[in-house]
Amino acid sequence: MLTLDVDGGTFRLRPATRADLPRILELLADDRLGANREDTSDMAPYERAFEAIDADTAHLLAVGELLREGEAAGQVVATFQLSFLPGLSRRGSWRSQIEAVRVAAQVRGLGIGAAMVTWAAGESRRRGCSLMQLTTDKSRTDAHRFYERLGFAASHEGMKLTL
Repeated sequence: MLTLDVDGGTFRLRPATRADLPRILELLADDRLGANREDTSDMAPYERAFEAIDADTAHLLAVGELLREGEAAGQVVATFQLSFLPGLSRRGSWRSQIEAVRVAAQVRGLGIGAAMVTWAAGESRRRGCSLMQLTTDKSRTDAHRFYERLGFAASHEGMKLTL
């Protein structure tokens, strides 16, 4: 999918496997908001969600590994989910939704997040999408700056309903 030389090794983006699930959940829970949302004491809901994502070609769950020289596999240090959605608006165009973008604290600042989002935008174009969208919590001001640097615009006010 993507290979990038970074300080400390090579970053490799690949489709997630079920074996990656515990590490993905660690990444999702590695901040104030995520720590309050994730509860891995019961893995069954996460396993069902993984199976649904993995079985549907309209969804891609990716992980990024940091490979040290001579290693065939490395530590998972990043993840995101990319979904492809058909729509009637914008002349029936497809859009992609990128979610759960996470980069481990110890490798932030190496360009991994930007490389992943740029790859996701290219994959979205390749699949015929005319728009890539995301939501980010209002309190994540660093994330807002990150996405704005990559060309995203805060063009809409998002709303959620907890069910």
